[in-house]
Amino acid sequence: MTRPLLFLLCLLALLPYPASARLAGPPEVWQQPAEARDLAQIRRTGVLKVLVNQSRNSSGEVKGESVGVEYHRIRAFEQFLNRNARDGREIKLKILPRSKDQLLAALQRGEGDLVAPGELINQRVGANVSASAPLRKDVPLVLVSRQGQRRYQRLEQLSGRSIALPVGSAAGEALRQVNEKLAGRKLAPIVVEWVDPTLAVEDVLEMVQAGIFPLTAVEQPIAERWAKVMPKLRLDRHLVLDRQGDMTWFVRRDAPTLRASVNRFLAGYRAPDDQDAAFQRVYRRLYRVHNPLARNERQRLERVRPVLQRYADQHDFDWLSLAALAYKESSLNPAAKGASGATGLMQITPGAARSVGVGNIQKLDNNVQASAKYLAMLRRNFFASAQLDERERMAFVLAAYNLGPQRVQAMRAEARRRGLNSNQWFFQVERIAGEQAGMGVVSYVNSVNKYYLAYDRERYLLEPSKKAGKTRN
Repeated sequence: MTRPLLFLLCLLALLPYPASARLAGPPEVWQQPAEARDLAQIRRTGVLKVLVNQSRNSSGEVKGESVGVEYHRIRAFEQFLNRNARDGREIKLKILPRSKDQLLAALQRGEGDLVAPGELINQRVGANVSASAPLRKDVPLVLVSRQGQRRYQRLEQLSGRSIALPVGSAAGEALRQVNEKLAGRKLAPIVVEWVDPTLAVEDVLEMVQAGIFPLTAVEQPIAERWAKVMPKLRLDRHLVLDRQGDMTWFVRRDAPTLRASVNRFLAGYRAPDDQDAAFQRVYRRLYRVHNPLARNERQRLERVRPVLQRYADQHDFDWLSLAALAYKESSLNPAAKGASGATGLMQITPGAARSVGVGNIQKLDNNVQASAKYLAMLRRNFFASAQLDERERMAFVLAAYNLGPQRVQAMRAEARRRGLNSNQWFFQVERIAGEQAGMGVVSYVNSVNKYYLAYDRERYLLEPSKKAGKTRN
């Protein structure tokens, strides 16, 4: 080999891979994928590992009732496999929730045998995965907004507007193609706001309904399903970003027998007519987040901001976390009265306040001080592990504030036993909470988190002293 050619090859080796070829997980894992478990091996072990999208839309169980859109289908597949077992050995499902953008990587790494996402998923170029026969063909991606908001007639009218999308949304690629067309017409692109990874598709829809996000784009069947429990959503079915994607399951290419069984099952499967009955009953009254940044709410926040900032600083909290908790507990009303003696802005009980040495919680300063000290005590005594990142730590503290720390710790232990991530509340330990305690605590933590994210989006406007400091510079 000549020296110039060798030099050129070395340079090429240093170039980054194109974005479309990058896959989640260590590169060497993708280059040397784990050996696939085909159906014969699955039958020998008696376990089918199903990777599900951790979104509550796709997978979820609340006090024994299945509410995820994929749960009925994968349970029916379990029965199908067991009916066709020649040796009489039953297969049990092991449900493994992952973030949507990590599902195919986890399949490739051998963490599961089957992916059931419940949403459109963009199959990565070069991935050693194979799609099943379609569950739904040519699924439209439609615009969703809040009733009463401006109605758009053409996609071009979205030029320069912002659309919020959850991580892994198939609408991201569709919007990229729309923006290419807008660029050809010399129009500003549609701005994609990729939201915090603690938010799934249903969370984004709830925040659109509340007016926190102006718009999102969602698979039409998913939008229609959630509109049953979020009546203020408006589906603009005439504004279709794309309709070329199919909803499918995925298996490894080197598991052909499993893929054939999946396709035989799907060919004869019909969803039960009442499959969403439990979904509507469980969720109808839960998704009611409001906009904490409406004009009156901003005025109330400004009145209590100094005391929230003072005690947040004393106990090493982000003051907007305390503000989000206060909005959830009392709608920022210092005179609010609640159940079991809970009172004031933070709705803390006299007993909890006494446990951290604070009295007279009718007084605003004492009320916030008692809450901040109690939250700090929960964090210090139960959730101080360095293995917790700060967002998850705060979620566990909030769950303990609502449910009690001992119960939350027991749920973390159960999560570990099931192979879930016990250091992650969102979509992991919260699954155990939903099964054992119902959706109350799950909704509580999620609501505070959404209020925090809404505040954090406008932090610059909510912290006038910092804004003034930046202006002076």
